[in-house]
Amino acid sequence: MADDGQATVGADGSETGTDSPDDAVPSDVREYARFSKIDGATYDRANEFLRERTYVTAREWAIARLCADFRTETGVEMTKIGENLPELVPFMTDTYSPQAVNQARSSFDEKVRTAGATFLYGAMCDFYTAEELDELMYEITEVAKFLLEVEGVELSVDEELEAEERISSVMREVRESSAALRRDEIHCPNCGHEVDAGDD
Repeated sequence: MADDGQATVGADGSETGTDSPDDAVPSDVREYARFSKIDGATYDRANEFLRERTYVTAREWAIARLCADFRTETGVEMTKIGENLPELVPFMTDTYSPQAVNQARSSFDEKVRTAGATFLYGAMCDFYTAEELDELMYEITEVAKFLLEVEGVELSVDEELEAEERISSVMREVRESSAALRRDEIHCPNCGHEVDAGDD
């Protein structure tokens, strides 16, 4: 018979109890099903998809999601995430230290800021027409929605349309504001020198 846990043997030689390996896993970890749609997928496959479409790795994506889901009033449960990583994310096979969890989350945050600045500049710099920017936003939104669906988020058609409309509305405001900014005097973020955006 396979030994699945720790058995207690009574005076008569009978087993009086067996601890299941699941007993060591916290209940919220056992119930967590955010990444269940990719059960069996390899890290390399998940990583390849993300690297082709985003700045982040599969490790950073998964841990950023876990840090959001396992946040308490006193902070993120880094130790719980790291010790139970293979239980929480099917394509992760190793446990992580709290420091490694924190490093992955910090890396995700840094890449989001960098990508955000790059995209916002691209949207504001007048390099793209409104139609080109709309097409770009559609492609970006489709990738984001796919990642949400992989995480187990079910979006209705109405929710998708509402989200797309909100994003389009924001981007229209960005285009209008950036056009006004390019016509106004602005200050250099490094030295504070006043620059007339309308001058050559």
